[in-house]
Amino acid sequence: MKTLLLFVFTRLLLRIRSKTLLSLAFFLAAAFLSAFLDALTVIAVVIGVATGFYDIYHRYITELDQQAGSITNEHAQTLEQFRAFLRSLLMHAGVGTALGGVMTMVGEPQNLIIAKTAGWDFASFFLRMSAVTVPVFLCGIATCILVERVKICGYGATLPDTVRQVLEDYGRKTSAERAPQERVMLWIQGVIGIWLIAALAFHLAEVGLIGLSVIILVTSFCGITEEHAIGKAFQDAMPFTALLTVFFAIVAVIIDQQLFTPLIQFVLQGSAQNQLTLFYLFNGLLSSISDNVFVGSIYINEAHQAFVQGRISQKQFELLAVAINTGTNLP
Repeated sequence: MKTLLLFVFTRLLLRIRSKTLLSLAFFLAAAFLSAFLDALTVIAVVIGVATGFYDIYHRYITELDQQAGSITNEHAQTLEQFRAFLRSLLMHAGVGTALGGVMTMVGEPQNLIIAKTAGWDFASFFLRMSAVTVPVFLCGIATCILVERVKICGYGATLPDTVRQVLEDYGRKTSAERAPQERVMLWIQGVIGIWLIAALAFHLAEVGLIGLSVIILVTSFCGITEEHAIGKAFQDAMPFTALLTVFFAIVAVIIDQQLFTPLIQFVLQGSAQNQLTLFYLFNGLLSSISDNVFVGSIYINEAHQAFVQGRISQKQFELLAVAINTGTNLP
């Protein structure tokens, strides 16, 4: 699937000439993909695209400067403008992954925990979060356009014409050299991507089984038969998996020792509206300096315990789940 994502973002960069439209396209594409894939995966692909294009142009001017015997001032300025251009696209994509990832139960790891605790499926999760996530998403689109138009905080840098020419030449060369088998593999990955979206949206199976089916389909139809090739894909995810394991161990200790219980009791003493506000603020504050999975897991567990003990109603618990999810993802 990584190959397909690289292909999509590469086509966007080379086909759209308007910087504002290109920024919006990266924002929307990252948001859409993050709603069905992990946000870290999407932003890693975007970073790969950006660094890949930078390396292509950097090698090109390096060869020219070596022939000239020194780095020309024109090349140095063009390279710096290209860096600014790529930085702004990365930031738009990063914001897009955050705003898209908060919308669905598979967008972030803590979303799955919150959805499972609240008993929501994919559609229920999306609808309950939409009261917060949709207005925020629309504001994100407006902000994306605004910063590009006003050109503040380093945004608004355009792609130099010389760089575009080099990248387009490289794109045509790569497309011409692409074997028919590689084209078929891209189509296969596209069809499997549609299956992934449909299966998650209609809750055709558990999330883990859907993910397993994607692995089986991609490896089968793309002719991947060597276990070392398959293992490489899992190897890239191992650091994040290990991090999650450590966080869940810490969460288990905190829950067992009831370290957050006094704070939760303080929050639950307030009115229903104040509970939502305080849950959102505390989640946002902790998530801005800590891991979202870590914070979301603790707060949803404490809120669920309060619901089981009868201290809050089911409706209030569901509203708190929305505040916890949006609080951990957005700030």
